[in-house]
Amino acid sequence: MNSPVEDYYRSAPSDPAAWLVALGLEMTIDGRDAPSTQAGIVLDPCTETIVAYYPDARPEHVDAAVAAAKAAFPAWSRTPWAQRRAALERFADLLLEHRDALAAVVACESGRPMRRAWGEVAGAVFYTRTLAAAELPPIHLDRPGLRATLSRKPLGVACAIAPWNGPVILAVAKIANALLAGDTLVLRPSPFTPLSALYMGRLGREAFPAGVLNVITGNADVGAAMTTHPDVAKVSFTGSTETGKRIAIAAAPTLKRLTLELGGNDAAIVLADADIEAVAQTVFQISLGNAGHFCAAIKRLYIHEDVYDEVRAALVRQCEAAVLGANFDPAVTMGPVQNRPQFERIWALLDDAVANGARVITGGDRMDRPGLFIPPTLVEGITHGVALVDEEQFGPVLPLIPFRDVRDAIALANDSSYGLGGSIWTADIEHGIALAEQLEVGTGWVNQHGAFTAALPMPFAKQSGIGMDYAEYGVAEHSRAMLVNARLP
Repeated sequence: MNSPVEDYYRSAPSDPAAWLVALGLEMTIDGRDAPSTQAGIVLDPCTETIVAYYPDARPEHVDAAVAAAKAAFPAWSRTPWAQRRAALERFADLLLEHRDALAAVVACESGRPMRRAWGEVAGAVFYTRTLAAAELPPIHLDRPGLRATLSRKPLGVACAIAPWNGPVILAVAKIANALLAGDTLVLRPSPFTPLSALYMGRLGREAFPAGVLNVITGNADVGAAMTTHPDVAKVSFTGSTETGKRIAIAAAPTLKRLTLELGGNDAAIVLADADIEAVAQTVFQISLGNAGHFCAAIKRLYIHEDVYDEVRAALVRQCEAAVLGANFDPAVTMGPVQNRPQFERIWALLDDAVANGARVITGGDRMDRPGLFIPPTLVEGITHGVALVDEEQFGPVLPLIPFRDVRDAIALANDSSYGLGGSIWTADIEHGIALAEQLEVGTGWVNQHGAFTAALPMPFAKQSGIGMDYAEYGVAEHSRAMLVNARLP
């Protein structure tokens, strides 16, 4: 899956708008095109100009998609695990076969550099192949007079609402989890990035029986219709905590099963013996390099005062080396913020921080160019009580906070309503592990951050989510436990 840098751009369209029109992407319901009389627009964040139109779903599309999934469920749920696995492998083959075109679609709608878009598609292929090997074996208990078996059963029709920051990889994770478990699925991507999901819906027609994977578009009204639909048994959502709370309320009357991957305000704690360059490289790549669009980005950086100046300087070098620009320019390493509402929120948080005494170390200037570009920005001179520290910025602005006593840093890291992830950076691995266990998070990393893999689960803590995702744990979330308990003669 590795490729020279120039290869990432070999499929870049010379006229993205015309190329996207020629693709003729439509919604997928029951294995067929599902046109709409309504259209939404996709803006290129690099220019804020219209790059495409997409078919915008109406309530009748929700009903049709759920009905198709419901009709397909009995046969799909009885399909042997090995055959469902083979279908996922076929889907991975199709993603790989279409990786260049799909990456170009992602670059067009997200604005991110083509090399990052290509890497996301490669990651989706890897995830699908890895998950296809997962198992949920039954648990047996045999003893005199008793034989019991605990097994997993599919739930039924699932709906998934995917975010704009990872339009392929996060949608594919939801597809793979649901379909391997034996559920059928209705997927709704973010209206900011609908095109890649429409493309994957088309590919899914070649991998899965009709009705097993349905892809519709739409705004919050469509999402609400999905999450309240009486024939939907499971809701998988990735997005903001506030939206996740509304989904939980909407799902409560019918007790729909929920997997909610919500906001994060991850802290990283850098001890005095940490590898400074490793810290700087990871912090930049995870927290700033993708315009901050990562749920588990480091959003608060606590640095021991003995190495504060060194870490600060190393991070400045990383930021100043970034090349901001358009998605199909091979020289570009960092793209724009994906949408105008998020762009304005990031600036509001930065302006508020400065008003509350923050000093901008590097970046922080509004760029005199089209598009939603924010340079990688570091600030200091603030701590808790300021929105940039307390809230999730989801953008390329990072506060640096010095500390003297690691106990204080742990307390500050835990002083948050979020609990997605956190990390400890130290040369003493055992000490780092002991400190990581004190973090009130779903994942505590040591000398890394945001290192998710299809082979390991993604737990959630506090208001960062409900349930668990990835690996066989994500598959299990799309099933229910059933115990058969037999009394023997």
